[in-house]
Amino acid sequence: MPIRRLSPETVNRIAAGEVVERPASAIKELVENALDAGGRNIEIQADGGGLSRILIADDGKGIPKAELPLAIERHATSKLEPDDAGDVDLLRIHTLGFRGEALPSIGSVARLSITTRSRDETEAWVIQVEGGATRPLAPAPFPGPHGARVEVRDLFYATPARLKFMKSERAEAMAISEEIKRQAMAHEAVAFTLSLDGKVALRLPAEHPGDEGRLKRLSALLGRDFEANALLIDQERDGVRQSGYAGLPTYSRGNAAHQYLFVNGRPVKDRLLQGALRGAYADFLARDRHPAAVLFLDIDPLYVDVNVHPAKAEVRFRDPALVRGLIVGALRHALHAAGHRASTTVAADAMAGFQPHTGVTTGPAYSPSSPSAQGFSGWTGWSQPAAAAQVLPGLNERSARVEPSWDGPAWPQQAPTDPASHDPRFTPHAPIDPLDYPLGAARGQLHANYIVAQTRDGLVIVDQHAAHERLVYERMKAQMAEGAVTRQALLTPEVVDLDPAEAERVASRAEELAEMGLIVEAFGAGAVLVRETPAMLGDTDVQGLIRDIADDLAEHGAALSLKERMAEVCGTMACHGSVRSGRILTAPEMNALLRQMEATPHSGQCNHGRPTYVELKLHDLEKLFGRR
Repeated sequence: MPIRRLSPETVNRIAAGEVVERPASAIKELVENALDAGGRNIEIQADGGGLSRILIADDGKGIPKAELPLAIERHATSKLEPDDAGDVDLLRIHTLGFRGEALPSIGSVARLSITTRSRDETEAWVIQVEGGATRPLAPAPFPGPHGARVEVRDLFYATPARLKFMKSERAEAMAISEEIKRQAMAHEAVAFTLSLDGKVALRLPAEHPGDEGRLKRLSALLGRDFEANALLIDQERDGVRQSGYAGLPTYSRGNAAHQYLFVNGRPVKDRLLQGALRGAYADFLARDRHPAAVLFLDIDPLYVDVNVHPAKAEVRFRDPALVRGLIVGALRHALHAAGHRASTTVAADAMAGFQPHTGVTTGPAYSPSSPSAQGFSGWTGWSQPAAAAQVLPGLNERSARVEPSWDGPAWPQQAPTDPASHDPRFTPHAPIDPLDYPLGAARGQLHANYIVAQTRDGLVIVDQHAAHERLVYERMKAQMAEGAVTRQALLTPEVVDLDPAEAERVASRAEELAEMGLIVEAFGAGAVLVRETPAMLGDTDVQGLIRDIADDLAEHGAALSLKERMAEVCGTMACHGSVRSGRILTAPEMNALLRQMEATPHSGQCNHGRPTYVELKLHDLEKLFGRR
């Protein structure tokens, strides 16, 4: 078969397959054109999933009449300006679009109509393209003083085979809505209106530029829960700025659908950025949980290549290590500043689990040995009138109340933290009421696992195992950072039998494990010998610890650096050394745990991203009983 030149129509249709994959792709290109034109009010209409009709209207600067025919030619654009020598710098792209392919590509596979009025002209003009065939310019009415209205009908009618690969109208409409949300996130100062099949699906007024306006826009798109649980991100390094908002670890999701990444205002999907986001939360989330975040990266266009793919959805950084380090550092700084804060959705989920009862259920008579009585641990000593005790037997039995006798400032001296750091009302010499601590004063223990504490305006329920696991983990990280993990020698070195491959894997990492205070060495073909363990773990299950570490190393694989995965192994070690569920705690132990949580960053969630405590405000409790 001889070599032939393809016709311009065929070339345009091939290009359309790269740029316009589906209706959402066409809308993305047209909205970016409207933004580049300076539009501040953008209206989007889509019928039949965008396949029947698409309309994009903006109030930008418009297209002059003389340039309308050029607008529908391939590789014709107003966004790239040559220098004196006629060369165009493709490394300094300051606009969203620049390739000059969108309009001719759409016009080659659909019926395209562009109506526009330039700021410098008094009349509006329209140009039409059907399947690549252009009609002459004609005068047209226009509703505004300037701007453009781009209408696309019968998308892919000229390429019927492409229509067979389209999804349902509902799926295409959802993709369009998602695309508009991304564009709206990146441009909070622009008003967006989206109508699907004649019904307004999204109406977003313009917000004030900046962090406050951006958060309002994100709240309108992602919900008020995101606004209430989002942490402000704002860091800069070597001319690269990272901003945006990231959710608390306890506000995690089951997939990565709530992760939005932007580079110079352009929505992108980049593995480097997604990997950095996941790495920043590695200490806080299980592998099957994903953080919610909207991150904006502002970088000199010279250091990022946006001309990687025709759809401009991928980018390439000149210094990827700098970008990754900035993202991880900025997110960890924000998470550290959040302290022991947990997401508000934790309390909301707890409230949703309560079921009001309007009557008293019948059952067996109360006895001191009933499970409800044994479910509490605490101090006894409530004295009740004899008459009341006869009417309600069991009132003199064990109670959940653990508050001690109150004789001045003795109690605060037991607290390892300074409450003045939490509340400016405190003075160094004033007696401290335990209720004024952020996590309150312990009142009891339920089912030998949950600490109930009272605050000034509510109550707190703490998972003692999860909370202490985080405390141990943070102490281990601090010691590792200082390079001084205290070790304790086993009275008798313990031999752990493993699979030969597992034993070799653990022994080969002996040097890295020693940095964490765990001294191991090979002991034959299928065993390792443990001589020392981290002192903070106390009397730990050495056999289970080594087997879990072997499983972690096997799952991470040899291709990954162990240094980057040590945090997860450290989490396993902390889990083995923390206060176990089922352990009865005394009142001083419970209060000491609460004070340590207040002083420890990230204590609001365990190492797997689950909340360590639930806080219910007094007005929430009053709602349960119909008082509000």
